[in-house]
Amino acid sequence: MFDFIDTQFPYTFLDNKLSDCAEVLLILLLGFAFRRLISKIIGKFCFKLLSKYASDTNIGVNDFNRLLVNPLAFLVLILTFYLAFERLHFPDSWELAHESKFGVKMLISKGFQLVLIFSFARIGLRLVDFFGLILMYRASLTPSKTDDQLIPFFKDSIKVILIILIVFFVLGYVFKLNIASIVAGLGIGGLAVALAAKESLENLFGSFTIFLDKPFVVGDLIKVEGVEGHVEKIGFRSTRIRTLEKSFVTIPNKKMVDSELDNLSLRSQRRGRFNIGLTYNTTESQFKAIINDIKEYIDEHPQTLNGETRVRLHEFGDSSINILVSYLVDTIDLDIYLNVREEINYKIMAIVMKHGSSFAFPSRTVYMES
Repeated sequence: MFDFIDTQFPYTFLDNKLSDCAEVLLILLLGFAFRRLISKIIGKFCFKLLSKYASDTNIGVNDFNRLLVNPLAFLVLILTFYLAFERLHFPDSWELAHESKFGVKMLISKGFQLVLIFSFARIGLRLVDFFGLILMYRASLTPSKTDDQLIPFFKDSIKVILIILIVFFVLGYVFKLNIASIVAGLGIGGLAVALAAKESLENLFGSFTIFLDKPFVVGDLIKVEGVEGHVEKIGFRSTRIRTLEKSFVTIPNKKMVDSELDNLSLRSQRRGRFNIGLTYNTTESQFKAIINDIKEYIDEHPQTLNGETRVRLHEFGDSSINILVSYLVDTIDLDIYLNVREEINYKIMAIVMKHGSSFAFPSRTVYMES
């Protein structure tokens, strides 16, 4: 194909003809230019083979390509390099050792095999993510939340198993090691491995405890270790929580099991509890009228539980006489609760002003003796 180059330019570069170098350059240019197009074509073909598993979901070829295009493009690029540099050879004058013996050729060969295995492993892990998307969609259609948290856990478990198998494959195929001896060695050194991975094993057993005991499920509002938020994912090692401030907190499963955990989603009401500090010049009759009006308003509110309201003259503070207000709002929705609490607080302000009293603030009275 490139014989005319050798005819016009009969030169060599490191014992390689110019036509071979031109062919390498052409293959590399085509590979770089069309790797994404080729990967998308391969992706569409693979999706057609797997589309029957996603037929009852809203997951389409775009979702599949979003996961697979980059790993497939990387594989195409690796194969492009292989096809290109197969056209070249090292100069005989270098007297390099054969691939079967340690040397430059062996390092290049082993390196290519490692990168190729890594590329296929990456594609395999993305396929696990694809089937995870399908299962998560189906789980979202069921009323139970158990499958919502089991699917990510098993998906991560399959990935771990796949990575372990790939490692054994690399050790056996690429480095020609005896896998049986390695497994036996792991049995002997199992205690050392267990001690080294103590924290990871504790988190793993913590995840099993969460799945079996079910102190919470995905979507629950919980409070643990001073963190309050909704559970987004229960993973292989940790639980991820989206806080009310929309930050993302990751807590090891060991702490989720060992710490005191408050599942706020399981409560049926929200409690409002606070003190009102009034000035010391407020009279007894004013206190009684204020307390009576506050209790009457809260009891008559449509979203509070009648009979659960407590409004009492509570204590004598340094700068105020405090009234304790406690009530239950018949909702677990935070926005509704805050709206109800705001309405009650505005009414308390109006009641205090109506009876001629005022709110106290930290102050000190000094008496001058003549």
